[in-house]
Amino acid sequence: MELTREAIELVVRAALAEDVGAGDVTTESVVPPDARCRARLVLEEPGVVCGVPVAAAVFRALDPAVSFEPLLAEGSRVREPPAELARVEGTARAVLTGERVALNLLGRLCGIATLTAAYVDRVGGTGTTLLDTRKTTPGLRALERYAVRCGGGTNHRAGLYDAVLVKENHIRLAGGIGPALAAARNGRPVEVEAETLAEVEEALAAGVDRILLDNMSPAEVGRAVRLAGGRAELEASGGIALDTVRAYAEAGVDYVSVGALTHSARSLHVSLEVE
Repeated sequence: MELTREAIELVVRAALAEDVGAGDVTTESVVPPDARCRARLVLEEPGVVCGVPVAAAVFRALDPAVSFEPLLAEGSRVREPPAELARVEGTARAVLTGERVALNLLGRLCGIATLTAAYVDRVGGTGTTLLDTRKTTPGLRALERYAVRCGGGTNHRAGLYDAVLVKENHIRLAGGIGPALAAARNGRPVEVEAETLAEVEEALAAGVDRILLDNMSPAEVGRAVRLAGGRAELEASGGIALDTVRAYAEAGVDYVSVGALTHSARSLHVSLEVE
C-alpha cells in the first residue's frame, strides 16, 4: 500500500497554494506567532482509515518541526466511531492553517477506501479481483489509487502509458478489432473492449490477452465466460454498482472494474479538535 513521498508532496503543495495563497489572514490576525497547540484528528463515522500520512505532510509543509503521531494503521476498519486517528503538536498557526487541506484530503481518501472495502466484501469468495479505473480526480490519481489499495482493491493501469487497452473509438478508427489488435500488440499484452458477444468472438479469434466486457448484463457476461472457455482473461465493466457487483463476479469473470470507487465515493466526516 506504499505511497511515495513525491506523490504526496506534489498534491500537498498544490492544495496549500490553492487554499492559503499569500497567507491565512484570519489565523495570522488572531493567533500569536509563538503560540503552540495540540490537536486530535478524529474519524467521526464508520469507515476505513486512509490518508493519515498525507495529513501529516500537510502540517509538516507548514511547520517542519511539527510532531505528528499516527494512532491507527492505514487500512484499519473503524466500526465504533469516533476514532482518534492521530495527534498533532506544533505551532498553532501551522495547525490551523493546514486544518482544512488535511481534512479534505483525509476525508476523501477514507471515503474511497471505505467504498472500495464495501465492494471487496461483496465479491468475497468468488475469486474475482476488484479493479479501479482511470476515472479519478485530476491531480489526485496517485493518492486515490492508494486509497483503493487501502480498501482491499487492486489498481488497473495507472495511465495511458503503461498498458494497452483498445477501446471502442480505437476500434472504429483502426477499422475493426483485428486490425486494431495487430497494430497495438507489438510484443505487448493487449486488452480489448467488447460490447457484444460477436465482438468477443472476434477478439478471441485475434488471440487477445484480456477482453473488457463493456456494459453487459450479468447474464451476457456469463455467456461470454462460457464462450471464452479460458482462452482469454475477462473483465466486466460499465455501470456496475454495489448491489450488482456480486452477480457479475458470480458470472465467472476474472476481474470487475468499477469507476465509482473513485468518481462517486463520498468523503467521510473527519475533524480536527484542538485541545
